[in-house]
Amino acid sequence: MSLKLAEKEQVVTTLQTRLVGAQAAVVAEYRGLSVAQMTVLRAEARKQSVHVQVVKNSLLRRALTGTSFAVMDGLLKGPLMFAAAEDPVALAKIFTDYAKRFDKLVITGGALSGKQIDAAAIAQLSKMPSREELLAKLLGTMQAPISGFVRTLNEVPGRFVRTLAAVRDQRAA
Repeated sequence: MSLKLAEKEQVVTTLQTRLVGAQAAVVAEYRGLSVAQMTVLRAEARKQSVHVQVVKNSLLRRALTGTSFAVMDGLLKGPLMFAAAEDPVALAKIFTDYAKRFDKLVITGGALSGKQIDAAAIAQLSKMPSREELLAKLLGTMQAPISGFVRTLNEVPGRFVRTLAAVRDQRAA
C-alpha cells in the first residue's frame, strides 16, 4: 500500500517529534515474527515508554536527518522495526529480552548519545541497572547517614528509659 505525500510527511513529523526527547534508538529485523508476538512486544514497550514503529527506511532516514540519530543511516537496510526511548536501559532490556524469547527478532544496531552502537553494546546496556534501581540506590545512600544519626540521637533517651525501668524493677524487688 502506497502512502500519499501528505501521509508520508505526517509519518516523518511524528517520528521527529518522538526523537526530540529520546536518548537512544534501536533498529531490529522483525522478519518472521507473528502479529501476536509483535503485539506483545509493542505492549511491553508501551509500558516502559518506548516508542516502537515499523516504518519504511526512506521515511525513517528523512526523520533521522538533522538529529543525533543520523549516524544510524548505514543500518537502514531491509525490513526493520524502529524504537526510541528516553531511557536507554529500558529500551535495551526490552529488545534483548524479546530477542532471546523470539529468535526471529534480530537487533541490527542503534544509536546512543550521537554514536552508533552495535547489538553487543545494546546487550551490555541491557545488563545495567534501570533508572528506578539507580534512583533507589542513590536515595538509600543519601538516607543512610541521616537514619544512623536519628538512631544515635534516639539511643540516649532510650537508654535513660531502660535505666529508669531497671531502677524501678530493682526497688520493686
